Amino acid sequence: MVEVRPIRTEADYETALARAADLMDARAQTPAGDELDILVALIERYEAKRFPMGFPDPVAAIEFHMDQTGMSPRDLVPYIGSRARVSEVLSRKRPITMAMARALHEHLAIPAEVLLQKPRASNAEALDVLDAERFPLREMAKRAWIPDIPNLKKHADELIQELLERAGGQAALAAVPLYRRSEQQRLNAKTDLYALQAWCWQVLACANDQPPEAPYQPGVVSFEFLQRVARLSVHEDGPLRARRLLAEHGIALQIERHLPKTYLDGAALQLPDARPVIGLTLRYDRIDNFWFCLLHELAHLGRHLGDDHQSFVDDLELPSGDTFEGEADRWARDALIPSDAWQESRVAQEPTSLNAIYLANQLGIHPAIVAGRLRYETRNYRLLSQLVGTGQVQKQFEREAHS
Repeated sequence: MVEVRPIRTEADYETALARAADLMDARAQTPAGDELDILVALIERYEAKRFPMGFPDPVAAIEFHMDQTGMSPRDLVPYIGSRARVSEVLSRKRPITMAMARALHEHLAIPAEVLLQKPRASNAEALDVLDAERFPLREMAKRAWIPDIPNLKKHADELIQELLERAGGQAALAAVPLYRRSEQQRLNAKTDLYALQAWCWQVLACANDQPPEAPYQPGVVSFEFLQRVARLSVHEDGPLRARRLLAEHGIALQIERHLPKTYLDGAALQLPDARPVIGLTLRYDRIDNFWFCLLHELAHLGRHLGDDHQSFVDDLELPSGDTFEGEADRWARDALIPSDAWQESRVAQEPTSLNAIYLANQLGIHPAIVAGRLRYETRNYRLLSQLVGTGQVQKQFEREAHS
């Protein structure tokens, strides 16, 4: 695989497109296939910034021009005014006037139709898009996410605002913008977005209430880190050990049962101060499912979560053509069972309990993980059902919570 470089200019973009075209016939899980996956992700990210659907936000267009040309805010003073005024415009505290738009268009060639758009709603205004009464208030009160008081709908605005504040305020609203669908949502079409929004805020609120004491160091979640987490599965209390290990690295793991009509397995989220939070629902309370979901969300954290992507929510029953989802699937699958080990094992040809346990012992993982992989690949969910550890995860977290 050749060295893949970031796409910063039109020339980089054209080079990446040409290389991707050469690799279109590459097989998956080969060096060329991996290079193609990386190139596609970089191309999509560049295109999302350079050629967004519709017109970009005016400030985003200015920031993109600055990024491409190496300009600093000080360089905008001749077109916008004082340094203080530039700061106000870039922070969206001051609208772009006609005179500013004319100067920016004439001297920086930013399209006038972009600069003269009506400003988009702020986060506070975006909350108005949501109808607080449409949240599953009764179920939320039953779970003590909000106070159980008479006339819940009458107080819906106040109750939802309180939950949002616990989750991090307006920054949490921006971090989990489920009021509009995006590619970072692997969701069933029947998903109730209000219920899903409430779940995400509750996960963030709990993580905010009791954050890990250790600071989070960006870059700590590597493929090797996922393998280290996977090896904890051999222990009877492996899920609890995994939560402690993550906490030692500043990563919160929150277990929160999904709400009706959410069809959710897990999410990778961020608190307003960029501390990462992994939320799992244990929708399928099985050992194999727990470890795959956990590593999938950790893969998002290690590979994708950042300034451009602040949340990923996943229904892992659904197939996904999204590059990021595909990469997270591969990281989780290969960290649990390396591809070569799987291909060389006998369990795929002879799916017996003995073969599953033998491979698990070789890899130092729980046999449930091998059984789960086999059931998924064959789509035969009757195979090795005695090994997948049904009902063995939720009770561990419940016991710990009451101890």
